[in-house]
Amino acid sequence: MSLGILARKVGMTQLFVDARAVGATVIEAQPSRIVQIKIEAKDGYNALQLGYDEVPDRKVTRPLRGHYQKAGVSTHRYLHEVRVDDPSAYKVGDPIGVEIFSEGDKIDVSGTSRGLGFQGVMKRWNFAGGPKTHGSCFHRRPGSVGNSALPGRVVKGKKLPGHTGARRITVKGATILRVDRERNLVVLKGSTPGPRGGVLELRKSHG
Repeated sequence: MSLGILARKVGMTQLFVDARAVGATVIEAQPSRIVQIKIEAKDGYNALQLGYDEVPDRKVTRPLRGHYQKAGVSTHRYLHEVRVDDPSAYKVGDPIGVEIFSEGDKIDVSGTSRGLGFQGVMKRWNFAGGPKTHGSCFHRRPGSVGNSALPGRVVKGKKLPGHTGARRITVKGATILRVDRERNLVVLKGSTPGPRGGVLELRKSHG
């Protein structure tokens, strides 16, 4: 089990590492608050329920407001769970932030990729398209998708036009280049899924 937190993507920059400029992602990770501790004897598994992005009471539903009040924690926009081995080491209300990471650590980053809407096969699947010459009847279409008498249908999983992006993506083994505990910033080598301002989940890699 590895502890994780939620954070927001600030944007991309570059840093000089070993005299080479490398692309990097700046992530702001304001501390999350422990709202609930789940134990195996009562809930069937060990986990911490964390609240992220503090908001006024009016921004959450009444049931959620009662959940936060019961824990004695201010209301947050997001609730998420992380599995832990020893929940007794934590207390409700404790903050968890970038202090759990160090420079050089390998972490897994999960987020929702940018939504691109409905796209054709050339943009969605990198198809080559049809002939660009005069007389061609198709330029950006997928071509034939049918079959002969057997099986006489379009097979499942055929690459066709459709909704592109807006799905959960995980980047595994990203390297932490910098950790700024005063400003709650983490700088990762390479890119991460999602747009600027998107919410990311950061957790230590198992490998």
